[in-house]
Amino acid sequence: MAGLFDGFTRQRVSAGEAEINLVMGGKGPPLLLLHGYPQTHVMWHKTAPALARDYTVVVPDLRGYGDSSKPQSDPAHFVYSKRATAKDMVAVMERLGFKSFRLAGHDRGARVAHRLALDHPAHVERLAVLDIIPTRAVFQRVDKALATATYHWFFLIQPELPEALIGANPDFYLEWTLKKWSKDFASFAPEALAEYKRCFRNPATIHATCEDYRAGASIDLEHDEADIAKKIECPVLTIWGGGPITKNAANIEAWRERAKTVTGFPLECGHFLAEEKPEETSAALRRFFAD
Repeated sequence: MAGLFDGFTRQRVSAGEAEINLVMGGKGPPLLLLHGYPQTHVMWHKTAPALARDYTVVVPDLRGYGDSSKPQSDPAHFVYSKRATAKDMVAVMERLGFKSFRLAGHDRGARVAHRLALDHPAHVERLAVLDIIPTRAVFQRVDKALATATYHWFFLIQPELPEALIGANPDFYLEWTLKKWSKDFASFAPEALAEYKRCFRNPATIHATCEDYRAGASIDLEHDEADIAKKIECPVLTIWGGGPITKNAANIEAWRERAKTVTGFPLECGHFLAEEKPEETSAALRRFFAD
C-alpha cells in the first residue's frame, strides 16, 4: 500500500468484540470515515489526505472487511448488524481519545453511520452519507428497475450460495462489481484495486460481507422499525452519484424522513464518489464539516 496513506499511521484497536484495523493521520477535530462494499478503508486514499489538513482523520476497516477481524456469525445475523458495527466504531474512537466526532460513510459504511447517529447521538457532531438512501426506504421502493440495479441485495442474502459462487473467482466478481457501479473504472488506482482483491480473496471476508447484507434484510430492518419515531439529531449531508440505488431515488426527501436537518446535491460520477471525484468529494466534506 506504499503511497496510499503517506503520513498516516497504521493501528489495530480492540473494540471489545472485534479487532479493528485502521489508519490515522492529520491534526484537528476528529473525523471518522467509513467505507462500503466490496472495499476497505483504502477507498478513502484520495480524499483522506486533503481532509487531514483540517482534521484528525480515522479510517478503519469495518468488522468483517479488510484486515479487521471476522467474528463468528450467528443465525439472527446480529453480529454483522449495523448496531454491532456502529458500537465497534464508538469503542474505537473512545480508545483513541475521541468522545465525539464528525462522521462520513459511503455505501455500507453510511448505513453503519446512520445507525451510529441513532444509537449514539452524543458522539456524532455532523453526519455525511455518500450515495445511499436509508435501508428501509430501499426495500419499500423496490420495483423491477431497482431490483435489477440492486440484484446483489437479494443474491448476497441467500444461504451458502453467494459464498460458493463468489469464492470460485473473487477477483472477477470484485472487478465486475466495481466496473458495473462506476462510470470511470480507470479512477481506481492499481494499488487500491490490488488491496481490494487481496482482502476479498479471503473466504472469511466473503462470508462476513454476505452476513452484512443478510443483517440488512433482517435484523437491521427490525431495529429501524423499532426506531421509526426517532430522527437523526445532528445536521446531515447527502451527496450522491449514479449508484444503483441513488440514481433512481429522491435522495434528500428520503433522508428528511429520517433526519431533522438535511442538505445535499449530486456529483457527476458513478457510485464511488471518493475515488471517481475525490477533489469534489473532499471539498464537499470540508465545507460541511467546517460549519
